[in-house]
Amino acid sequence: MTSFITHHGGCHCGRVRFEVDAPARIRALECNCSICRMTGFLHLIVPAARFRLLQGAEVLSEYAFNTGIARHRFCSVCGIKAFYVPRSNPDGIDINVRCLDTVTIEHLHVDPFDDADRERGTAALAHLSRGDA
Repeated sequence: MTSFITHHGGCHCGRVRFEVDAPARIRALECNCSICRMTGFLHLIVPAARFRLLQGAEVLSEYAFNTGIARHRFCSVCGIKAFYVPRSNPDGIDINVRCLDTVTIEHLHVDPFDDADRERGTAALAHLSRGDA
């Protein structure tokens, strides 16, 4: 069984702050799709129940495209997308590992995610928002 610690994170200007329960040794995904590549997002998908927005709901803006399932939320002040609701796991939250305070990260391993084979990749991620990883 994986044990969790509470990581804290937020946007660049500090108006958005959150906490997430996840392992100290993080296994993240780096997607090569256009939006992830352009924003430098490193994915840590967790069940929604393990994520808590502490402040900044009032400054969050939302962007949706293509299927409209993913809800890309970003700080309307500094523009940073620290987390969002992913298309692959609409019942979970996807945290940008680069927006976590580094003090609680013991180790970071990054696996590639090939958007060119989205169906296979998405199927392999389905379990992440259920918490069985």
